[in-house]
Amino acid sequence: MHSLLLALTGLLNQLFGASVTALLYKLGIHPVHRTRPINNALTLELLVAVVLILSFIVVRATLNVEKPGSVQHLAEMIHGFVDDQAKAVMGEHGYEKHLSFVTSILLFVLLCNVLGLLPGIPTPTASPVVPLGLALVTFVYYNWHGVRAQGPIGYLKHFMGPIWWIAPLMFPIEIISNLARIMSLTVRLYANMFASDLLTLVFFSLVPIGIPIIFLGLHLGVGLIQAYVFMLLTMIYLGEATAHEQH
Repeated sequence: MHSLLLALTGLLNQLFGASVTALLYKLGIHPVHRTRPINNALTLELLVAVVLILSFIVVRATLNVEKPGSVQHLAEMIHGFVDDQAKAVMGEHGYEKHLSFVTSILLFVLLCNVLGLLPGIPTPTASPVVPLGLALVTFVYYNWHGVRAQGPIGYLKHFMGPIWWIAPLMFPIEIISNLARIMSLTVRLYANMFASDLLTLVFFSLVPIGIPIIFLGLHLGVGLIQAYVFMLLTMIYLGEATAHEQH
């Protein structure tokens, strides 16, 4: 499977490498390999995105109220789980509009995490760029909806705290804390998946039969937990940012 991944990455670089390199240079980013700016992690991310899009299309095309199929049952289970979590974390009003985003985050992170279970396939989220990209998207999303919910001035005010005379102290602290969430989301996901990948690789190298299965199970458990934690933190940040909207 590793050779297949390399071939697919090579094909993507052949088709889109020059365009991607030109775009990166315009953004002031200098790729290490000018002719091969697309790496395996990005290829796997694109594959996960395509799989999710196709899955959503299949679920939408096969919806049946009277005779729901297994795919629909699975989709309803996922939706029900995310809905319950969002309602508990964000409150009973206003959370519905964010369900599609947090569900996509959960499924994308989960699929990226479990790809490392396939032989010869690296876990995309064990590359720091992937969690960083997810963290930046989440950061922009919840701040944007915070501004939409409270207005630019109102959203800035919520960084000042409830007591006006300590606002000059609270504001820079809260702004720094908010920015630090990017690093927190990135490091938490990256560090756990990198450590899980490394541990599995070490035991496969030492004892190639039997025992590594335990660590594959551990990798699956870590992947599930980290996907859930990333989704949960996204809900918490969204709930805080849009709290004014819910009252």
